[in-house]
Amino acid sequence: MSKLENILREITPLSPEDSFLVFDRIKASFDFPYHYHPEIEINFISKGKGYRRMIGDHTGEIGDIELVLVGPNLPHCWANHKCKNRKTHEITVQFNQDFFNQSMMDKNILKPISNLMKDSIRGILFSQETAEKLKDSFFNLSKMNSFESFIEIMKILNELAIAEDKTLLSSYSIESETFADNDKMKIVHDFVHKNFESKITLHDAASLINMSSVTFNRFIKKRTGKTFVNYLNEIRISYAARWLMEKNLTVFETAFEAGFNNIANFNKVFKSIKKTTPTEFKELFKGVKKIE
Repeated sequence: MSKLENILREITPLSPEDSFLVFDRIKASFDFPYHYHPEIEINFISKGKGYRRMIGDHTGEIGDIELVLVGPNLPHCWANHKCKNRKTHEITVQFNQDFFNQSMMDKNILKPISNLMKDSIRGILFSQETAEKLKDSFFNLSKMNSFESFIEIMKILNELAIAEDKTLLSSYSIESETFADNDKMKIVHDFVHKNFESKITLHDAASLINMSSVTFNRFIKKRTGKTFVNYLNEIRISYAARWLMEKNLTVFETAFEAGFNNIANFNKVFKSIKKTTPTEFKELFKGVKKIE
């Protein structure tokens, strides 16, 4: 998210001397506002079918069991939505960003966890199979002493790192990408983020790094897994989604600000990426409590 000033910054009880905190709660409802904090957070929810998950510019309804990793300063909350259960079991693990120091993260044995932490800045949803596999580990955390729970959390992180069927939740964002200074992708990335509201052709982008249009499209496909048009559209929609959440703009105004001159095309592209219309997306976040 590029603008956090209108979202609650939670002050967590985790001190610099703490390695981690475990919260084990039975909840009748989720009513904490849309918020963020610098600490990394693992959320395990059991018997929560019907709650709505909101992470960054992602929204989705959860199943009976939920397992999500939320990275630092990524806005998030869970809302009551359709859930009828008043005894939802929530287990949250919070730890500081320096839980692992950089020299540890550079070791081969921790590379999978290092990559997991990098991906966490977009929020990661794990499969129901992974959640079921790890549920006993979460249920036992609060019953262990500090050292035992530390070992168990390390095991959990390793399982999350190697788990299949991980889903990144929030859209591609400018804050989440780092490149080497001489990386051609950095040139394209910076240009698109500075000019996405204007018309950008494939030729315009290709000429930035002295490539033909055909070679450039292959280059983008290899680096991002998308064609240039899809890459550009995802960036435009990520900005549009933020503005629909944060600003008092109409859908038409948002489309124009994000570089779409055709409202029908904006609606079509938005729905293909967000799986909901811009109007429905705006409504979803209307009832979410924020601190203004």
